[in-house]
Amino acid sequence: MARDTEVLVLGGGSTGCGIARDLAMRGLEVTLVERGNLTDGTTGRMHGLLHSGGRYAVSDQASATECIEENEVLREIAGHCVEETGGLFVQRPEDSDDYFREKLKGCRECGIPARVLSGSEAREVEPYLADDVKRAIEVPDGAVDPFRLCVANAIDAENHGARIETHAEVIDLLRDGDDIYGVEVRHDSGPGKRTHGTPGTTEEITAEYVVNATGAWAGQIGAMADLEVEVRPSKGVMTIMNVRQVDTVINRCHPKGDADIIVPHETTAILGTTDEEVADPDDYPEEQWEVDQMIDTLSELVPILEEARTIRSFWGVRPLYEPPGTGTQDPTDITRDFFLLDHADRDGVAGMSSIVGGKFTTYRMMAEDIADHVCEKLGVTATCATADEPLPGSENIATLEAGMDDFGLRSPVARRSKQRLGSRAREVLETGEPNPVICQCEGVTRAEIKDAISQSGTDLNAVRIRTRASMGNCQGGFCCQPMANELHPEYDEEMVREALDELFQERWKGERHALWGEQLSQAMLNYALHATTMNRDQDPASATSTVDFAAFDDGRAEGDRIDGIRGGR
Repeated sequence: MARDTEVLVLGGGSTGCGIARDLAMRGLEVTLVERGNLTDGTTGRMHGLLHSGGRYAVSDQASATECIEENEVLREIAGHCVEETGGLFVQRPEDSDDYFREKLKGCRECGIPARVLSGSEAREVEPYLADDVKRAIEVPDGAVDPFRLCVANAIDAENHGARIETHAEVIDLLRDGDDIYGVEVRHDSGPGKRTHGTPGTTEEITAEYVVNATGAWAGQIGAMADLEVEVRPSKGVMTIMNVRQVDTVINRCHPKGDADIIVPHETTAILGTTDEEVADPDDYPEEQWEVDQMIDTLSELVPILEEARTIRSFWGVRPLYEPPGTGTQDPTDITRDFFLLDHADRDGVAGMSSIVGGKFTTYRMMAEDIADHVCEKLGVTATCATADEPLPGSENIATLEAGMDDFGLRSPVARRSKQRLGSRAREVLETGEPNPVICQCEGVTRAEIKDAISQSGTDLNAVRIRTRASMGNCQGGFCCQPMANELHPEYDEEMVREALDELFQERWKGERHALWGEQLSQAMLNYALHATTMNRDQDPASATSTVDFAAFDDGRAEGDRIDGIRGGR
């Protein structure tokens, strides 16, 4: 029977998009489905660390070695997504000297460049480090934009003929006896959803082979075909500060623990994280004490955090995999290595494999591994080229950097655009039309917004992950409406209004855990801008407004309580 596609990839995170790109570059017909936007799951909820492997150099040296290998690859193929910040593992007086020596030894055993800095030398690198930091190990950690990287993989997959289908939720696996031959998806009928399918309908997509790359949700997908995939989802909180208090990744040099890393990311710093097992990757508590813990504990390393403004918090779920029979009790003891599960060999059910575990830094290696496996299953001899071919936007980065002034990128805003767009800067920014700044916080211009809309339709959250518009200090207070304005007149008023509501609601979701001090004032300003200036709380154009201002009022009351508890931090 003829199938709709050769390979069907489930999951639009880093691994899924990496698999789609790899297979499409090898000449296979590929379809990828994702229930939300690209990066909707774990990829869009990480702290943006490009691992050197140093974090695993003592506890998991196999993973540490993979990390440093892929760290070097991604700097080459994804230069416009990576910032080479460097990293420090810092030792406080109460931290073990023995562990410090183990960390240094482990780094060197895994091929991770590492050198010891005294406390004063470390403070020369990062002046806001605590005065009592004893010493540090310098490693080649970096910062990476997961949204930009994932989108670039998806674009390149499409350039090689793949179909990328977002807002298409898998609701069933198609199984005939001991053979899986596709999925049934439901196309999202919400606002601003640009899909190939008709919103609100279901569709069966058949394939020669199915790859389950849904991360923390892999167990739920497997269960649709009565297959057990032993994923143990583990949640972690991350808190975003208003500026970069550090320009280097700061790690606490001690054994596993919560609140032990600060990652400079674009215009902000991200504090992380916790590690707590949850039963359902979609349903778990988001606790205020977790946010407090990030700030209180990491202030021991960088005291200025105690008085800094927190602009939002978010939670992500790690796709930890526990091989059967290991019996690990503590999720922090589970290896961060990845596993390829061939369900034909393991369960006697042909037509599907699952890729589980792993880390963002090793996404390309994971994709290569399963792409090799799929090609073997389908009798394809093409080899992987993803370690050598730059992603769209990262071609000839060094040459473009040298000639940046040649096409007018002289202002700070233009330089920020160049960092985001990479080799696409000339194509996007050289326009004969007025190009004002739409997002003042992140320096995003109209040209970038229009370019993202051309890829995303009315889905302003998809525009957000492509441009960083609305992700700065005001969290969309000043730029949500101008972003929505760029949808008119191509899209009708109702679609524009719904797209604006959805974007603003998503921005508010992460702010409600940070309502104290100056951030509470910022949230109130955003409320005034949207509820009063635009009359969004009493919208005469519709029976009900989709922006949940009742929830805002509840959050404001909670913010007042927290502000009192925290002494106006």
